[in-house]
Order: sequence, then C-alpha cells, then structure tokens
Amino acid sequence: MGGAVVDQELDSRDRVSMSTQRIVSGRRSVDDCPFCHVNTQIVIEENGLFLAIYNQSPIVPGHSLVVPKYHVPRLLDMSADDIPDFFSFAREVTSLLVNVYDADGFDWIIQEGEAAGQTVPHLHLHVIPRLSGDLGSPGSWFEKLTGTRVAVDSADRRKLSREEMRNEVRFIQSRI
Repeated sequence: MGGAVVDQELDSRDRVSMSTQRIVSGRRSVDDCPFCHVNTQIVIEENGLFLAIYNQSPIVPGHSLVVPKYHVPRLLDMSADDIPDFFSFAREVTSLLVNVYDADGFDWIIQEGEAAGQTVPHLHLHVIPRLSGDLGSPGSWFEKLTGTRVAVDSADRRKLSREEMRNEVRFIQSRI
C-alpha cells in the first residue's frame, strides 16, 4: 500500500530528486519511480542514503516509510553493506515516531514482490507506531494494509503440529 507519494502539483524544487542528475553513492534512480522523486514536504528524516517519509494512506497516525534514496526494488537486491545502515536508520526513525506518538509498540513491514502486496517496486519499510487497541487487535494492521482478512498473527490461523514444523524445517534444510 506504499502508493505513489509524489504530488504532481508541487513545484519541482520541492522534491528530493535522486534522478540521473543526482547519484547517491554511485547508484542511479529510476525516473518514473515515486520513491526516487519524493516531495520534500513529506520527508520526516534523512541521511546520506535513506529517507523517512510520511505514508499518504496511513493505517494509523504516524505510519511512515523508510526508503533508500537510490532505486533498489527489493531488500534482497540491496547491497550487503547497506543493509545494516538501512535498519539502523529505520531504528532511529522508529524511535522518533514511538516518542512523538507516545506509542506502546510498533510494526515493521516489508512487502517483497507483488505476491506479498508490494505496490511500488522500490524497497520500503512500513513503520507503524501502535497504541493498545488502536486497530482492534494487534495483527489488524495486516487487514488494513492488504485488505485481506487472514492476519499474520491471528489465533484463527491453523497451527502446525511439531511434526509438521519439523518436516518443513527438513525441507528447507534439504534445499540449502
């Protein structure tokens, strides 16, 4: 649900542009990617490689996104060198949002690929500050984000037996 965050009516000087004119650490952006061209008015925080922007369709107040300033479609495509910095920056942003919104907790969500619900092919981490009871139940963010009733942490989901879990682990290990 990241959605395009670029407001087409704003003056181009109000944008953080990582297009071909600006190269971040030797990496280029994609001209038609909304996260490569972000309205500076929605930037919460930034550093040399990453931005924190406010989500245009927040699930709850404070719902924000952490995005690389350079174009990278998925976490699995990000360089191993940048991954710790990405999560360190996300931790700083999360701490800021938890404090600002006096949150009781938070959700971090990355949707990798269309099958997982990724709608913008540019890596983005949803940071969702949570208050007790804000969405009815702790896993309700999933339904709000995806429109799907099956929640990630729902008591309604079938639990695997220990044997089924062992079989899945053996399957995974056999493919490594």
